[in-house]
Amino acid sequence: MTPDQIEDEVLKLKKEQFNLRFQRATGQLENTARVRAVRRDIARLKTIAAEKRARASAKA
Repeated sequence: MTPDQIEDEVLKLKKEQFNLRFQRATGQLENTARVRAVRRDIARLKTIAAEKRARASAKA
């Protein structure tokens, strides 16, 4: 994935995370495991982006 694609995916996941938090607060959340999965996906993508930035700066 390109850095722009990663950023877009992180934004999409953050929106989903917000909606899941809202559902949990109102008692409408059915799949509680999804909250954890989304949080981990965001962290995973941020780690990948940081590694790519570090690799790019090391080459320069």
